[in-house]
Amino acid sequence: MRTALALVAVALTAANAAAAGGIWSGYGRDAQHSAIAPAPAQPLAQIHWSTPVDLDPQYSGDALLIHYGSPLVTRDDIVIVTVKTGATDGFRFEARRADTGTTLWTLATDYTLPAHNWVPSVGPAVARSRLFVPAAGGTVLRRNQLRRASAPVRRLAFYGAAAHDADPASFDATVWISTPLTADAHGNLYFGFIAVDGAPAGLESGVARLTPSGHGTWTAASAAAVDASIVKVVTGSAPALSADGRRLYVVVADGSAAGYLVALDARTLAPLARVRLVDVAFPANAAILSDNGTASPTVGPDGDVYIGVLERPFPSHHDRGWLLHFDATLSTTKTPGSFGWDDTPSIVPTAAVPSYAGTSSYLLLTKYNDYAGIGGDGVNRIAVLDPNATMTDPISGATVMREVLTIAGPTPDPEHRDAAHPSAVTEWCVNTAAIDVAGRSALVNNEDGVLYRWDFTTNTLAEHVILTGGLGEAYTPTVVGPDGTVYAIGNATLFAVGAAP
Repeated sequence: MRTALALVAVALTAANAAAAGGIWSGYGRDAQHSAIAPAPAQPLAQIHWSTPVDLDPQYSGDALLIHYGSPLVTRDDIVIVTVKTGATDGFRFEARRADTGTTLWTLATDYTLPAHNWVPSVGPAVARSRLFVPAAGGTVLRRNQLRRASAPVRRLAFYGAAAHDADPASFDATVWISTPLTADAHGNLYFGFIAVDGAPAGLESGVARLTPSGHGTWTAASAAAVDASIVKVVTGSAPALSADGRRLYVVVADGSAAGYLVALDARTLAPLARVRLVDVAFPANAAILSDNGTASPTVGPDGDVYIGVLERPFPSHHDRGWLLHFDATLSTTKTPGSFGWDDTPSIVPTAAVPSYAGTSSYLLLTKYNDYAGIGGDGVNRIAVLDPNATMTDPISGATVMREVLTIAGPTPDPEHRDAAHPSAVTEWCVNTAAIDVAGRSALVNNEDGVLYRWDFTTNTLAEHVILTGGLGEAYTPTVVGPDGTVYAIGNATLFAVGAAP
């Protein structure tokens, strides 16, 4: 028994070491989007503080269809909050103390949103004690010295700051960053951008790389895919990097929301590989790559790549989509998961799931809703899946990843619970769920307005804290800081949650 416990302890320590650095640098925590917490999460005992992330939220009936940018947390426990300041546009970034929520400084940006339906997330990044935020004309603002109340801010442009400075109005009117920023270990940034016809410098919509000193390069989405029909990077889909930083994974689409997952040389952006993204049950059909979601590639510890898509024909899979699965070279298609819509899977080291007896070195956590309004039974769940074991999907009959653990939401859904859906419960409302490896659990939002701890040992919702009264809203991330504070967004507000004093 002692030997077994010691092995588990070593495995947990190694997993936490993988999240080393005590930093949540961007969407999904790191450039692989693992969402593994950098420290054990505090108990969900009380709300420590809260702050608006939207000063003028625009509701559609009882829904809030906006993806808010992920909060970031530095090694010094400084929380970076993206705040929407206007009804349809306008953003600033606030630095707050993790313990009290006290504002340390703010940074305004002239960033404006690209054309959209649901409002896409505006995603900054932290790297090497510097903050990078999207700005107008496809530029990025860099702020150093994050602990100081004031510090110099420099504008960087992947096509050259001099070019932007010579004609800022033209760039600002034709070029927009369209994905969250992803930063590598050296502070290099990667992001998608939109460039409309007539953009200066010969820009076409595509992928950009920008060094922390301001040197940049870019490639058109069509060139990345080696396909002239491809016109853009999917809005809201953050690029991901292989663990060694050599391969960049990006999702690109044509004008009918069909396209590829591409692998690029992370230094030059030269194309390395591509795979067409197709429906699992109808493989002759291209999957739908929606600009209304945030599904981004996740890179597993073994190099495998996962990406969520929507089904075509829609909604043949109850609007669940699929979690497509490939090897690092994109040459081998592997077992898919049964849910992919607006979700970026989180990495779950097997040591965090004591009941697991399979052979995989890690598992995946995904949302697992089954929407009552679009053919489902309304029993909305979250799931831990084995990426290398299989089962038959009960909806389509396709072969999919085996469920290791699932758990349904605890709150009846008054909108959909009826004679046809007697067990309907509110949706899980998270697009990248924080994984507390030491606590063998995940921190997950629900549309009932509650933040839950899903305990993998007992398969129960072992802790919870009420954030809001509940709301139908676009999915949001959960985050854990280096002091174990848990951060979650509900109804246009960021909440910092943790232990009682």
